[in-house]
Amino acid sequence: MDFGVAFPASPQAYRDVELAEKLGFTHAWLDDSQLLFSDPYVSLALCAVHTSKIALGVGVTNPSSRIAPVTANSIATVNQLAPGRTMLGIGTGNTARRTLGMPAARVADLREHVRVVRDLLAGKTTSYTEGGRHRQIRFLNPGTTWINTDTPVPVYVAGSGPRVLEVAGAVADGVILFGAVSPSLADFVMSRVRSGARAAGRDPATISVMCMTAFWLTEPGENLESDRVRAMIGPFVSSAANIFALSAPDPGMLPAELRDDIMAFRDIFVHPDGPEESRHLDMYSGYAVGLRPEVAPLITERIIRATTLTGTAAEIVTAVEGMRAAGIDKVAIRPVIDHSTTMETFAREVISRAG
Repeated sequence: MDFGVAFPASPQAYRDVELAEKLGFTHAWLDDSQLLFSDPYVSLALCAVHTSKIALGVGVTNPSSRIAPVTANSIATVNQLAPGRTMLGIGTGNTARRTLGMPAARVADLREHVRVVRDLLAGKTTSYTEGGRHRQIRFLNPGTTWINTDTPVPVYVAGSGPRVLEVAGAVADGVILFGAVSPSLADFVMSRVRSGARAAGRDPATISVMCMTAFWLTEPGENLESDRVRAMIGPFVSSAANIFALSAPDPGMLPAELRDDIMAFRDIFVHPDGPEESRHLDMYSGYAVGLRPEVAPLITERIIRATTLTGTAAEIVTAVEGMRAAGIDKVAIRPVIDHSTTMETFAREVISRAG
């Protein structure tokens, strides 16, 4: 199992990523959510020049924030700074889009975005469409110091719902999961990835699978539903469960023992009484960095254990082993408060035992 970290994009993120590299983490991911955090490519550039070994990725961009040639150019620029350790994650933009009050991108647009980006990063001439115009495009100055298309950049597709997970299995170098920690959730998502891979004639075993999740090491006898634990991992739990709920066209396909817990998060970022033009503004304020009081009661021990690595060191190592058995080969933790202490604790208590 390879262990990594994930953070909001920030000009200061390189400090956390630099420490992560020293602690033995092998990969780091920065969010791409334009109304919440900083620009990920600027942030990754700083990470690139302050590190030498750790792999660096966007986790994740989407087809609607940038057109595919811009996405390819941005990550190829990072690849010029960190050749051989640059990655790109692409999803439908659940957060980046909904903070705009807009829906996530269509699955077909995601698939097309991935195709164009991968072709450009491979140095190919490829077809590109805008509206009714169809054109052939390619990078016109390859082999320069501006971008690097000689060193491969693995493209990961992020998903929680069945259709996107099947697309990931069909076309991606890797898959990014959010909070698929428990055996039932891991089996739910991995079955779709494998189905998509087999339908495309691919061997599922060749696809790297990374799971982002939260981590908290509990004190002896500590209640997982305590205010302290909820504050530490609640922002991630609410985000992951909300995306699972929104991505399930039929709630019946979700694991039976978690179905009600997950669906309770479906509308936590909906304000039905507010004006349509602005109701999302209050609901997404503080997203991923804080927990609203009215959401806290939904953060139960069952959903915490299902979506995060929370508990004693022995419990967390057991959970990691279960994820590995399910076919997940990478885990990235998302520290919420006190990044350095969280990473140091994880390295000492988990990586040293489960790595």
